[in-house]
Amino acid sequence: MTTTPTQEMPKNFNFAEAETRLYAAWEKQGYFKPEVAPADAKPFVIAIPPPNVTGELHLGHAMFVSLEDLMIRYERMRGKAALWIPGTDHAGIATQLQVERLLRSEGTSREEVGREEFLHRTWEWKEKYGGAIINQLRRMGASCDWDRLRFTLDETLSKAVREAFITLWDQGLLYRGPRLINWSPGLQTAVSDLEVEREEETVTLYYFKYMIDGTDEYIPVATIRPETILGDTAVAVHPEDPRYERFIGKRARVPMTDRTVPVIADDYVEREFGTGGLKVTPAHDFNDYELAQRHNLPVINIMNKDASLNENGGKYAGMDRYEARKQLWADMEAAGLTIKTEPYTTTIPRTQRGGEVVEPMISTQWFVKMEPLAAKGLEAVRDGRIKIVPDRFEKVYFGWLENIKDWCISRQLWWGHRIPAFYCPNGHITVERDSPVKCATCGSTELVQDDDVLDTWFSSGLWPFSTLGWPQQTPDLLRYYPTDVLETGYDILFFWVARMIMQGLWLTDKIPFHTVYLHGLVRDKNGEKMSKTKGNVIDPLIMMDKFGTDSLRYTLITGGTPGNDQNISEERIEYGRNFGNKLWQMSRFVITNLGESYSFTAPDPAKLDVPSRWILSRLNGLIASVQRLFDTYQYGEAGRQIKDFLWEEFADWYVEISKDALYGKDEDAKKRTRDVLVQVIDTALRLLHPFIPFITEEIWQYVPATESERKPLILSQWATSNAAFLNPAAEAEMDTIRDLVVKVRQVRLDYNVEPSKRIEALVGGSGLAATVAANPQIFARLCNVERMDGISNGGTPDNAAVIASGEVTLYLPLAGMVDLGAERERLLKELESVKAQIDQKEKLLGNEGFTSRAKPDVVQRERDKLAELAATRASVEARLEALPS
Repeated sequence: MTTTPTQEMPKNFNFAEAETRLYAAWEKQGYFKPEVAPADAKPFVIAIPPPNVTGELHLGHAMFVSLEDLMIRYERMRGKAALWIPGTDHAGIATQLQVERLLRSEGTSREEVGREEFLHRTWEWKEKYGGAIINQLRRMGASCDWDRLRFTLDETLSKAVREAFITLWDQGLLYRGPRLINWSPGLQTAVSDLEVEREEETVTLYYFKYMIDGTDEYIPVATIRPETILGDTAVAVHPEDPRYERFIGKRARVPMTDRTVPVIADDYVEREFGTGGLKVTPAHDFNDYELAQRHNLPVINIMNKDASLNENGGKYAGMDRYEARKQLWADMEAAGLTIKTEPYTTTIPRTQRGGEVVEPMISTQWFVKMEPLAAKGLEAVRDGRIKIVPDRFEKVYFGWLENIKDWCISRQLWWGHRIPAFYCPNGHITVERDSPVKCATCGSTELVQDDDVLDTWFSSGLWPFSTLGWPQQTPDLLRYYPTDVLETGYDILFFWVARMIMQGLWLTDKIPFHTVYLHGLVRDKNGEKMSKTKGNVIDPLIMMDKFGTDSLRYTLITGGTPGNDQNISEERIEYGRNFGNKLWQMSRFVITNLGESYSFTAPDPAKLDVPSRWILSRLNGLIASVQRLFDTYQYGEAGRQIKDFLWEEFADWYVEISKDALYGKDEDAKKRTRDVLVQVIDTALRLLHPFIPFITEEIWQYVPATESERKPLILSQWATSNAAFLNPAAEAEMDTIRDLVVKVRQVRLDYNVEPSKRIEALVGGSGLAATVAANPQIFARLCNVERMDGISNGGTPDNAAVIASGEVTLYLPLAGMVDLGAERERLLKELESVKAQIDQKEKLLGNEGFTSRAKPDVVQRERDKLAELAATRASVEARLEALPS
C-alpha cells in the first residue's frame, strides 16, 4: 500500500499546461506502443482514417479521434497490445490545387514547370505544411504509435499500390476504355462520387418542341441543360403513354441541326413526371447512358475537357457550355421551337474542391471490374464475419454492393500513384512489377508510361494492410492483421469502408477488420450542416484553447449514438468543461481529507454504514452497466451514466454525508469512509480515462494507490464489477432516505423556513422506518433536522407537516418549525397580492380591444400568466388551510 502523495492538489486544473506535459510524458515512456503490453497479449488494432495531408482539424476529425482513442485506451487498460496506426492521405486533388495556387502566385503553372519539377515542389510543400494535421491529432490526445506513422505515398505503401494494381491486371479485372464518368472542367480530371457535392439549387427549366420529322406535330420536352440537345440521340416516351404512342418508331428532328433521332419506348420514362417526353443524351447523363446501352443508341460527346463545345456542337463549337446554352436557346426561340421557361429546384452536382458544375462526359479511363470483389464483400457481412454498427447500415451496404458499377480508378493529375502501365507505338499495354524495358507483346523498347494517377481511394482501400507492410509478410502484418475495428463516418461507408472490405478480402483473403463502427455527422445547435458561408462552423482548436481538450472529447462522445447525427454548440462544450471542474473539485475534496499518513484498505462491506454500502453498490452496478454499454458500442450512454453517478449521487449525496465521519472523532468510521471515497474516485478515474484522458491522469497522480504496483492511469487496469458490493437492500434504504430528505427540503421551502433554522422530526410507519430513525446524522447534515424520534404506540402528532416515502412517514411539527401567526399573516398578504394580479389579468383579457388588436402570441402569453397566478392562488390557499388555527 502507498501513502497519500505529499504534494498538494491545486485548486483548479490547468489544462493548458497539463495537456502538453502529460502527452509528452506518455509518448516519451512509450505508452502508445503495443509493445508496452506483455509479449503474449492479444492485439487490438485500429488503422486511423487518414486525414488529408493538406487538412486542418475540423469537428469530423475531432469526432473520430475522440472515439478511436477511447477504444484504444480502453483496450490498452484491459491488457491488450493496443496499436493505433496513424497516417495521412496524399489527397491528390486537394494537394495539387494547393501547389498550383502557389505556382500561380509565382507567375507560373504546373504545365510550364513540367511534371518532374511540379512533383518536386509538391513534396517540398508536403514536408513544409503536411505536419500540421498530425500535430493537431496529438493535441486531441490521440495515443497513436507515432513510430509507425504512414503516408499513402511512402515507398512501402507505393509498392503495395503497385502490387494491387498488377494483381488485378493479371487476374483480368482491370481494363481501359471509354466510359461515362464525372468530369471536372476546372480541375481537368475525372472525379469520384465522393468528390461531388450535391445540393438543391434553383435553376431554369427550359420547355421546347421535339418536332416529329415530316409533320407539324411534336413531343414537348423539358431540360435544364439546353446545350446538351446537340448531343441527343433519341427521344424516349413511356410505351403505354396514349399521348405519344403514335410517335414510337418515328424520327424526331434535333433542334438547330440537320440530324434526326428515333422516338423510342422505355418503362424508365415516368408518364406523370414533367411532359412525359425525355431527351436522351448518352454522352452527358448517367441515366441516359444506361438507356442508350439498352437501345443500342450512338453516343455523341459534344464537350471538350474545359466544357467548351467541340466539333459535334456544329456552329456552337468553341463556345463555353453556358454561352452555348444562351445562344442555342435564342436561336430556338427565333425558330419557334421553344415553349416556355420556369424556375425549377433540383440537385446540382458540383466538385468538392473547385465548386464548378460537374459534367458527365465520355472519357477513356482505367476501370476495375467490381462484381467479383463485391461478391466477397457481400458474403463477409452476410455471414457475420464483419459486423456494421449500427446494423441498419447493412441494408445500405448490401444495396450498394448488389448494384455496384465498375470503378473508374484513373485521375488526370500528377500528384499521386502514377498508373504502372506502359504503352508502345503499336498500342500494346505492358504492366509489370518492375518498370519494363520492352513491350511484353511486341518487344518494342519505345515505352511511355501512362500519364494518369490512381484514384486516392484505390490506395486508401489498401490502408489496413499496406500500413503493416503488405505485400511483404512483415512481423507487423503477421501479428496485427487483420485489424479489429474500423471507425469512421457513415457518409463514406460506400467510398472507403466497402472498398477496404473488398480489396482486403480479395488481396489478403482475410477480412480487414471484424467491426465497422459508424458515427454520425456533427451539426450546429439547430441541426444545420456547418459551413463557412453560413458562419456556423465551430473550430475545435478554438474550443480546446477555451475549454480544454477533455471538454471537447467528452461532448463529442456523449452527444450522440452510433450512426446518428448530433448537434453541438459552444454551450454544450462548456458544460463538458463544467463536468471536468466538478470531477476535479470532488477529487480534491477527497484528497485533502485523507490525512498525511493515510493508506488505502479495501472496504469490507460487512463493516460499512448504509450510505457507504449504497454508494459502493451503485458504483459496482455502474461498472457493470458501463461494461455492457462498451460491449455494445454505446459509448455515449456509458459516458452519460458515469457523469450522472458522480455528479448526482456521489458528489450531491455521498460526499456531503461523508463529512460527518470525516469531521468526527470516530477514527474507525473516518478510516472506513476515506477508503470508500478513494475507492469511488479510483474507479471513476479508470472508467473516465478513455473519455477524458488528461484530467483523469492528472488527478490520478494525487490519488493513493489501491493496488500493490502503482502504474500511470493510461496503463492501469480497467475497472471490473465486484458482486460482493452489490446490495439491493442498501440501495432501497438510501432511496427512501434520499426521497425523505428531498421532501423535507421542499416543506422547508414551502413554509419559508430559514436554511439555518434547525427543526425536529418524528419517524413513523413500518418497513424502513427503523433504518431512517437510525441515520439522523444524514438528515441533520442534508436538511438541518437536529432531532429524530420514533413514534410509539402508533400515535401521530397534531399540527405537523406530513411527508411519506413508501411505508415510512415523517412528521415535522409546525410549532417548532415556524411562527404560525407570522406565517399566516405572510400567506394572507401573498394571497391578497395574487388575487389583485388575477383581477388585473382578467380585466385585460376581458377587454375585446386588447384581445382583437394584440398579436396572438402576446394574448396567449397573458393567458398563460393568468393560469400560473390561478395555480399560485390555489397553492397559497391550501397552505393556509393546512395551518393549525
